[in-house]
Amino acid sequence: MSKIYLGAVTHVCNLYCVELTLSFIDDIQSEYSQIREDILAHPFIVGVGNGSLNVENFKHYVLQDYVYLVDYSRVLAIGAARAPDLDTMSWFASLLDETLNTEMDLHRTYCLEFGISRRQLESTVPSPTTISYTSFLLKTAYQGTFGELIAALLPCQLGYWEIGQYLSSQGKPCNAPLYSQWIDMYSSEEFATLASTISDLANRVYEMVGDEEKVAMKEAYLTGVRFEHLFWDMAYNLEQWSS
Repeated sequence: MSKIYLGAVTHVCNLYCVELTLSFIDDIQSEYSQIREDILAHPFIVGVGNGSLNVENFKHYVLQDYVYLVDYSRVLAIGAARAPDLDTMSWFASLLDETLNTEMDLHRTYCLEFGISRRQLESTVPSPTTISYTSFLLKTAYQGTFGELIAALLPCQLGYWEIGQYLSSQGKPCNAPLYSQWIDMYSSEEFATLASTISDLANRVYEMVGDEEKVAMKEAYLTGVRFEHLFWDMAYNLEQWSS
């Protein structure tokens, strides 16, 4: 079932990226299909899709996701500074502005629906997985190549769209309207455009670099998608520091 769906994702991405040569996207979809399938089958994702996920797990997720977004924004700022051309710089800057001044405000509003105040959000202690994931992104942004930076961001930006599309195709949970709202956000045309744009950028960079950097980009993507899987584990297991 999931392999058929992932093939459909590739088809839809082709529709959004008509003129692209999807060499990098094709490669990672082929080489790392299993972990992407594992994410779609993760009990957290399944629970959101059918409405059965305990609300405490989802609250833990949105708290940690807010912390993640702070460092994610820093990575976008570094991406803008390192961008090789003005169009790419503009895209990173626009995404940074959207994240800081729109998405995070929407996140705060959404959290109020779960009884989570802004003070709670701002005082959230990052879990071990959250710190590890954002540290990887920041290190890659500062020390890796621009191609590695793009590849490291791809599991989040493309992965959430894949999740949104998959859950939407399964039918949203009528018994959990806040989960349905989350699915709507990540299956939206706006998020499809984001996934399309970063896929386009990854492919263009991949075509211009040498074999060594191609390998490095794939490794950065693999580490990022592993962290995405661990992030869902973190939320599902209510991961916290032991002391």
